[in-house]
Amino acid sequence: MTTPFDLTGKTALVTGASRGIGRAIALGLAGAGADVILSARREEGLNTVAEEIEKLGRKAVVSPCHMGRPETISAVIDCLAADNVPIDILVNNAATNPAIGPLVDTEPAAWQKILDVNVTGPLLLTKAVLPLMKRRGGGAVVNVASVAGLEAAPMLGAYSISKAALIHMTRVLARELAADNIRVNAVAPGLIDTKFSQALMEDKNLYKAFVNATALRRHGQPEEIAPAVVMFASNAGSFVTGQVLVLDGGGRM
Repeated sequence: MTTPFDLTGKTALVTGASRGIGRAIALGLAGAGADVILSARREEGLNTVAEEIEKLGRKAVVSPCHMGRPETISAVIDCLAADNVPIDILVNNAATNPAIGPLVDTEPAAWQKILDVNVTGPLLLTKAVLPLMKRRGGGAVVNVASVAGLEAAPMLGAYSISKAALIHMTRVLARELAADNIRVNAVAPGLIDTKFSQALMEDKNLYKAFVNATALRRHGQPEEIAPAVVMFASNAGSFVTGQVLVLDGGGRM
């Protein structure tokens, strides 16, 4: 019996899929029936996730890509197009944050790297997959933003600006691509237990402040983000575009 969340016959491309939220999203999409193209900077972690997906009975393709380097983005899409690999779903999850501290102290190189990976990369990849999605009659793009993009995050100035840009880019693209039956939405996780957030998790004062600000009084797990992405990617979200779903345990109400 099918449900609106069924993704059977669909193919998804997930960036930053080797661990954390990206891995959980890839497995969540596969669990809903999708085949998954896995992308990240390094191939090693991707192979492990590919094995997990294949155990679920779905196909997995490993395609390393550095989201801060336009030439690798183009190479990945060219290879997929040459092999007639379809793309129905794009999840822009890969992100970086090499700068923690006041915005005015952020080095230009760190600033540029954050923008290249967190903003420019998702835009270029979305642009590159459009012909493949149009060939399928439409598709869904899901951007993984952050609650840091919704407010001024202390010590995360450059990162929060990049996520705010990603959120607004979500809305702009939702307007522009609707005529092609391509929906564009975003999720904005709060504090999630990943290697990416390790510094915050290990700082007792910061961690306590984050957790005490949530209604559920806890941090989240990567697996708690994946179902929202499945909803946006599936027919369950067929009338939803240009939206940002906050997943932060009730920190912002």
